[in-house]
Amino acid sequence: MVSRRTFLELMSLTACKDLIAAPLLKGARSASDEDVTQYVNIAVGTGGHGHTYPGATVPFGAVQLSPDTFNSGWDWCSGYHFSDSSIMGFSHTHLSGTGCGDLLDVLLMPCVGEVKLDPGTRENPESGYRSRFSHADEITRPGYYSVRLKDYDVLAELTATERTGLHKYTFPASDKSHFILDWSHSYADPKNPVVDANLSVVGEDTIVGGRTVNSWANGRKIFFAMQFSKPFEKLQLVADGTTQPETARELKGVALKAVLHVTTARNEIVYVKTGISAVSAENALKNLRAEQPGWNFDATRMSAHDSWQTELSRIRIEGGDSKQKEIFYSSLYHMMVAPTLMDDVDGSYRGMDDQIHQLDPGQHNYSSYSLWDTYRALHPAFTLFQPQRVPSLVNCLITMAEQSPAGMPVWPLQARETGTMTGYHSASVMAEACVKKFEGIDYQRAYKAMRKRAMDDNYRGLGYYREFGYIPADLEEESVSKTLEYDYGDWACSQVAQSIGRTDDVELLKKRSRNYQHLFDPQTKFIRAKLRDGQWATPYDPKEMGHSKKWRDYTESNSWESTFGVQHDVKSYIELFGGREAFVAKLDNLFNQSSELPADAPPDIAGLIGMYAHGNEPCHHMAYLYLYAGQPHKTQERIRMLLDTMYRNEPDGLAGNEDCGQMSAWYVMSAMGLYAVDPVSGNYVFGSPLFDRATVNLGGGHELVIEAKRKSPDEKYIKAVTINGEKHDRLWVSHADIAKGAKIVFTMSSEPDLKLGTAESVAPPSLEV
Repeated sequence: MVSRRTFLELMSLTACKDLIAAPLLKGARSASDEDVTQYVNIAVGTGGHGHTYPGATVPFGAVQLSPDTFNSGWDWCSGYHFSDSSIMGFSHTHLSGTGCGDLLDVLLMPCVGEVKLDPGTRENPESGYRSRFSHADEITRPGYYSVRLKDYDVLAELTATERTGLHKYTFPASDKSHFILDWSHSYADPKNPVVDANLSVVGEDTIVGGRTVNSWANGRKIFFAMQFSKPFEKLQLVADGTTQPETARELKGVALKAVLHVTTARNEIVYVKTGISAVSAENALKNLRAEQPGWNFDATRMSAHDSWQTELSRIRIEGGDSKQKEIFYSSLYHMMVAPTLMDDVDGSYRGMDDQIHQLDPGQHNYSSYSLWDTYRALHPAFTLFQPQRVPSLVNCLITMAEQSPAGMPVWPLQARETGTMTGYHSASVMAEACVKKFEGIDYQRAYKAMRKRAMDDNYRGLGYYREFGYIPADLEEESVSKTLEYDYGDWACSQVAQSIGRTDDVELLKKRSRNYQHLFDPQTKFIRAKLRDGQWATPYDPKEMGHSKKWRDYTESNSWESTFGVQHDVKSYIELFGGREAFVAKLDNLFNQSSELPADAPPDIAGLIGMYAHGNEPCHHMAYLYLYAGQPHKTQERIRMLLDTMYRNEPDGLAGNEDCGQMSAWYVMSAMGLYAVDPVSGNYVFGSPLFDRATVNLGGGHELVIEAKRKSPDEKYIKAVTINGEKHDRLWVSHADIAKGAKIVFTMSSEPDLKLGTAESVAPPSLEV
């Protein structure tokens, strides 16, 4: 509910309706710069299985103000799918490209005519407050969304700041215009997960509320404050299906709704602005007052645009066709809609312990870390073009590890641990920052949390891992994938231990990071499941999800994909196959297999070339493994093929779930010619640069320039490399060599060079014990 002090703050908001909203993020574009936002096609990923949303947000913003077309089912994890033709309303929080659904908080729908309290169905939109729409009427730009609601003849326009959303609705003439505020709307799979909620009406133009949601993020708390530019003429409040007396101004319950009636003239504009907070309704009001004091929609929209122009301009590309530019900048856009800010303007935030904490100056709290996905390419990319954010992103993970009853973050969402996916890849993000020597991070604190998970926690088979040297498939589900991911966790922990002088742990952790050897079958040359008695699990088929229907042996993968899941110790791993030629032959077989999968394969295994699945993250480094085995031309060939075939500038333009930026990050990094097979090593390997030139703003006045000299766009093979004008005989580079500025020049050819970078002595570094 609202305090008297909050009420006075609301009155001050009302008094300043004509103020212009101050730009939130600094760094306006230069007049001489090309507006790269023109290349962003936000609709990419809204169709197929991309699971993205088309609405308005700012870089890393807490608010994602976007239309919801449905709120249940796998392809509606973001609340929107391009196949739909009606809209339920516009909510303020959305997930980008995830394989699980949640959020969709604070749904507002402008309506004209008879009041309908339920949204109705996609098949019969007229049965509820839904409205039909046409994609031809949608406009999507970074920081802006608009659509005409056909059934109401209302033009809806949306924009946002970091913690607020601003709506602009142009109505027809009607004495039956109204808004539906549906505070029960959420991602409902299979049923409404709201367990308690409240609403309060303040004055004649403002509503505030809060609720607790038991969904994917179980026990998540969210609050809002919403103000209208036009006072309500009549108000209906509905609690759990019962309409309250007209005098009611406060509600408690589970399914809460408000109907806000207004009379509108032809083309009359009604603005609505909403602040959100994970702390309290009072803080939502503070956020609203600080970031959206007025009603100037155009100024807010331009501020959002300029924020995107600033961030997108951190990487400038030259060359390529218009399609490639659209894919590149659409990908770069989707790399910056997560993680999302989750603190308030006063520095307070809700921690993983459900308590309210205060941030140190300059720090931020974040949400939506899809770490199983994003440690692979998104976070390595951040260390190049978002270095100023890295310390805060890592410090947030450290604090989460300390506050959370679940320990090391796995998939944290709005102060709750979802526990989704295997491993604990927050360790990779922490270790990568450590190896790349990012300052402003307390690595002693980081290692304390990392060591507890690696050495002490009996977490999801880790006890078995320490006891057996692998996880037995008859004791723990997804045992193969978990073993491989705990190997990588040990490798990550060892690097931080080494940096802070914990030499007593380093040797043990590095040795343990080779536990994959226990699951390598020298007869079949596959990584496969093993039982507690040391016997191989049977029956066995490398395309199957596991040896038993009780549970899977692999996480969204099979034995083919797991066999190439070793990222940190590739040199030693190659020796298990009998040497480079044998390894390359097996890797060729991965790509040349039939793509037929068993009936119980999860839909995440998508974008198949043989048994390589580009639509899911475990495969993302695999085409680069040829480089470690002395055949880099095959890496270059396959990377170019993947760039050309797995991405399109269309709604169904992604091979699989976007997963909070990872699918896009693979494209952006690979198109520039760099990829971190082993992010914790601090190295990047070279692939096949797509553009003639890429200029990366590294911060601090430094630039990384990557130039590809070629006679034709079809020249995909690297013939020669120079770094800062000096000949480079390796097809990899360390972060330290480029982080303070560098120029990499690739000379490209239509024919493969069978000598450059092929000697074992110049192969990328692997684990050394």
